[in-house]
This record gives sequence, structure tokens and C-alpha cells, in this order.
Amino acid sequence: MITLLATKIGMTRVFDEMGRSVPVTALKAEPCVVTQRKTEESDGYSAIQLGTGSAKHPSKPEAGHTQKLDTTPQFIREFRVANDSEYTVGQMIDCTSVQTGDLVKLIGTSKGKGFAGVIKRHNFHRGPQTHGSDHHRAPGSIGSMFPQHVFRGKKMPGRMGNEQVSIRRVKVVDIIPDQNLILVKGPVPGSPGTLIEIVGM
Repeated sequence: MITLLATKIGMTRVFDEMGRSVPVTALKAEPCVVTQRKTEESDGYSAIQLGTGSAKHPSKPEAGHTQKLDTTPQFIREFRVANDSEYTVGQMIDCTSVQTGDLVKLIGTSKGKGFAGVIKRHNFHRGPQTHGSDHHRAPGSIGSMFPQHVFRGKKMPGRMGNEQVSIRRVKVVDIIPDQNLILVKGPVPGSPGTLIEIVGM
């Protein structure tokens, strides 16, 4: 199973064998190190922790967690795996674990948009612009007289974006091993520099 951490670089395009333009997102997947194995016997489930980057000023708990390694990773994420015995602490995983044509799931954090109204946040329609209407961009009624409170989950203005987003069945278009780059088809959530989790389907 593919498990990898990468950083979003940006978007570009490549041309396939038919000469068609294919929009791709470049992900820089530096070699990841296995920082911990979790087993059914000790933890109740099988998983591995992957780390990438190098922390400049790690805290004492972070440094203690990775004291068996040469460095303390800047980012650490956990992945469920079917067989944890395939991995060992200190093992390096790079972009060569992904093959061209593979379908993967990408997990990232979307761009934060700040406070937004219901039109931008929930695609509400505008109100009438004429005939004396003063209800142009307001959300309208948010409940009836009973039960005298607003139900949880009501679509209202609020903070937009900055949420975890998962995209399934994303095709790997190309791999550039000497630059640790993975090119995937289409857009990827987040701004350049966002940490992206790559999981095999």
C-alpha cells in the first residue's frame, strides 16, 4: 500500500502521447522516514508513522519520540496499514513507491477564505434587486417560531475553508525521481507549501 508525505509545489501542464494538454499539480515528495510502528498486540491496530522534513527547534517530547533517528522530522502523520511487518523504524520511503498510472487518494488542508456570507460559502441565490427589496444578500429565515432555537448545522455565514479535504482516485501522470517530484492530474487542495498525504487506493 502506498503511504507518502509530500509538499504541494504548484500547477503546470504536460502533454500526453496524443499531444493533449493535461493539467497537473507538482508534489515534492522528499524521502519519508518511518518513525514508529503500531501493532495489533501493543496498540490494538496496525499502523505506521511517517515523518518528513527536519524540525529546526523540536520540543523535548518530539526529540524523545525520534531519538533513534538521526533527525527529528518537521511533520509526522499516521497511516493505517494492513501489514505493519513490511515496515521497520528508520526505513526510508521515497517517490519511487508510486508508479505512473496509479490511482491515489490525496488529503490536504484547503485554503482559508476567512469569514464569508451564505452566497459565497453555501452558493445561496441573491434576493430581488428591485421593487423596494432590502433583502439582497441576507440568508433569510433561519427557523420558525417553534422550537425557539436554531438547529445545529444550519447553513449560515461563518469561517470558510481551512478544512481537511480528501480527493479520491487521482491519477499519477508522471514521476521525476531525481527531483523527488510526483505529477498528479488536476488540482490539489491548499496553497503552495501545503502538506499533502498520499494514500494508495
